Amino acid sequence: MKFFRALPAFFALCFLVFAASASAQQEAPDALVKRISQEILDLAKTDQQIQAGNQQRIMEVVQSKIIPHVNFQRMTAMASGRFWREATPEQQAALINEFRLLLIHTYSGAITQIRNQKLDFKPLRADPDDTEVEVRISVVQPRGEAMQLNYRLEKTATGWKIYDVNILGAWLVETYKGSFATEIAKGGIDGLIKTLADRNRRLAVVPPKPPAGKS
Repeated sequence: MKFFRALPAFFALCFLVFAASASAQQEAPDALVKRISQEILDLAKTDQQIQAGNQQRIMEVVQSKIIPHVNFQRMTAMASGRFWREATPEQQAALINEFRLLLIHTYSGAITQIRNQKLDFKPLRADPDDTEVEVRISVVQPRGEAMQLNYRLEKTATGWKIYDVNILGAWLVETYKGSFATEIAKGGIDGLIKTLADRNRRLAVVPPKPPAGKS
């Protein structure tokens, strides 16, 4: 099943541009993305521990640079669809935790795949008072055609946070929504939680290997 495979590396890579320090949280979303993205790309290219595949170092980068700037509650609720309202608060918390862990493992695998990509930022189409925007980026690769990305961000009390990403016409949340629904149909909310937890336990032992050819 597609659900049991790690998210393709490039899906995860596109999240890396949203890491930011607390002092930058009130920047405009496009300015934030543009300023911080190069920092993350440079770190992945120059940090010898990351290049050597040091999982502890990679996880530290993911936890400190990426995770605080993703709205996992909204992502999990959207991926769960109508079943989210049927889940108890305890089940919702467990789903958020396991989904967060799954993406942490995936982000960790994606960081090691960064090579010589360059980012071309498109003009932001938004009004100053908008609370939800899309930031569009073209990822220029050493070989092959550029890849178009769309990011959905929302303005929160603590700054802009990402809650979905689109690459080549596919939204991350929609990718998981079908898999979540399938697991819930088989074993209910608790069945989905167990499936996610089992997957995370395996990934903790054997980190996901992104598909070949992403350079």
